[in-house]
Amino acid sequence: MTFLSNLMRAINGLNRLIGNVFSWLALAIVITCFWVVIERYFFGNTRLWMQDLYPWLNGVMFTAVAGYALLHNDHVRVDIFYRPASNVKKAWMDLVGVLVFLLPTMYVVWIYCLPFVVRSWGLREASSNPGGASGLFLVKGFILVFAVTIALQGISMLIRSLLIIKGREDLVPADYRYEAHVEAA
Repeated sequence: MTFLSNLMRAINGLNRLIGNVFSWLALAIVITCFWVVIERYFFGNTRLWMQDLYPWLNGVMFTAVAGYALLHNDHVRVDIFYRPASNVKKAWMDLVGVLVFLLPTMYVVWIYCLPFVVRSWGLREASSNPGGASGLFLVKGFILVFAVTIALQGISMLIRSLLIIKGREDLVPADYRYEAHVEAA
């Protein structure tokens, strides 16, 4: 059980690191977009590669931090049954959800996107806009990063679920435990 707890902590740490690093792209997106507007309206200049850059940065950021968002329970879920449930019931729901939906979906994303990404990398694909940015293949590579980070976080959720079901919540880090449901007064 200690090995599983350590594996869960390592996965959480990896997704926390990736999330903290790639969340800074939000600032780069704002600065790039701001500069594109300044150039266009104040200097009458347009650089197409910069117009490609900020949506690409947005795509990279959101695919890279998806595992981090799952770690912090920031993905959409139907709370009608989940929120009022006990920790053991939440663990069972997460276990089934990860095994039936999350991991198979990430497998499908990986299998269907891998040839697409490999082709893009082989061509060193760039923007289809004349004068656009090069490096679109790097952006497309983050589709696979998305699948891996979400799948890894799903494995971490499985481990947390198993530990809670087995009565070993003490092996789950305090910041990764289920929040207690509090009734409004």
